[in-house]
Amino acid sequence: MPRAHIVLDKQAVIAPVRRRTFGSFVEHLGRCVYSGIYEPEHPTANEDGFRMDVVELVRELGSTTVRYPGGNFVSGFRWEDSIGPRERRPVRRDLAWHALESNQVGLDEFARWLTLTGSELMLAVNLGTRGILPALDLLEYANHPSGTTLSDLRIANGTPDPHNVRMWCLGNEMDGPWQAGFMTADDYGKLAARTAAAMKTADSDLELVVCGSSGSTMPTFGDWERTVLEHSYDHVDYISCHAYYQEHDGDLGSFLASALDMDYFIDTVIATADHVGHKKRSTKKIDISFDEWNVWYLKEHQESDEVNEEWRHAPRQLEDVYTVADAVVVGNLLMTLLKRSDRVASASLAQLVNVIAPIMTEPGGPAWRQTTFHPFSITSRLAAGEVIRPTIDAPTSTTARHGEAAVIDAVATVDEDRAAVFLVNRDLAQVTQATIDVRSLGSTRVLEAITLADSDVYAKNTLAEPHRVVPATNTSATLSDHVLTVDLPPVSWTAIALG
Repeated sequence: MPRAHIVLDKQAVIAPVRRRTFGSFVEHLGRCVYSGIYEPEHPTANEDGFRMDVVELVRELGSTTVRYPGGNFVSGFRWEDSIGPRERRPVRRDLAWHALESNQVGLDEFARWLTLTGSELMLAVNLGTRGILPALDLLEYANHPSGTTLSDLRIANGTPDPHNVRMWCLGNEMDGPWQAGFMTADDYGKLAARTAAAMKTADSDLELVVCGSSGSTMPTFGDWERTVLEHSYDHVDYISCHAYYQEHDGDLGSFLASALDMDYFIDTVIATADHVGHKKRSTKKIDISFDEWNVWYLKEHQESDEVNEEWRHAPRQLEDVYTVADAVVVGNLLMTLLKRSDRVASASLAQLVNVIAPIMTEPGGPAWRQTTFHPFSITSRLAAGEVIRPTIDAPTSTTARHGEAAVIDAVATVDEDRAAVFLVNRDLAQVTQATIDVRSLGSTRVLEAITLADSDVYAKNTLAEPHRVVPATNTSATLSDHVLTVDLPPVSWTAIALG
């Protein structure tokens, strides 16, 4: 049996656990909103039309922040369409996903849904086909208490208290030619800087996210971040990162090591941001909002007929059904975000329901957990206190896409009275035994040990078999003489809580 040795030092603190790391994303795309979170005819629907079975699952998932309403959708969105009496709201064409938008769910309704789930709203403004004034109007409508035209309109629409949105995205993926109104880094940087300055004139405490590259494979990656930040550095707080991963051509080994690419992405963006900060002789640090990340089978979507010449309302789009291997990768990516908590201040798993999502629904029927639901929900529940950097001595394997990759990856968090260790085994065939030195933590017992694995790494949860893949207690986990020992199955994700 291969073996790995890990040392956890309570003094090796990276940063506090940032609760916004466990954010998610709701876009008006496919069935994420309509028949996802909102289905007035559903047996569990509340007075606003929201599915309460989905609300319960979102609570269990532990999502803390939700980015809304896009995504590509936001670059053609007129926010005014989505407020006021529902029967008067216009139906519009959404060019991003070639669908019809009824606007039956808008800002006020969505904010009430967030209250049900206990999540914070992260709002995106349209800088693709609109600009500064509509962004300021939305800010006034959302956050001003009363006594102005737009704040009083919100009150008249049935929302007396301001939404008090703190985090705002200045557009979405403005480097992408698929984006309505996409532009050069120079043009976008200037627009973002002017919009940010105006918004902070209205409210200096806002936290603003400027668009980074749509992915690390974009031809302008790096140069885009530098140029945009040279214009906007003084006015914004975060720069966004977006990354999606999938298995290519049966190369499971490279797919399981996807977290190495995410780490490279973060390193590059931080180095670029700090370079601009040094040039400006600024003491301010720009942190990262990793506000889109997930496993997404984009190639299969592009080759499908999901987007066609029809203009449909809430068509089934991007409804990936996730495997055990996908869940292991998602768990590992979340571990990487935790390990970079010194500079990753916020993250959004894209998306929340039906669309490349941990939660699936059937119209008029049940809601269920995808495989990827489990590592996210368990990590959100157990991670607390401070993130500590482990020292890992483990075998390596060579991957086609990422070079040498450690077979075992790990991260830990430590709170006053408990600790949590998160591990993945990327080995395709062998159980690996991990011994973990925890004497620095003062832990004396294993509170729980949970592993997600299956003899079939492509097993999935479906409408017909919603509980095919579930985490199981790992009975091999023992703690003796300050050493935690656990057997990690091949292609697995494990969480262990210590007291």
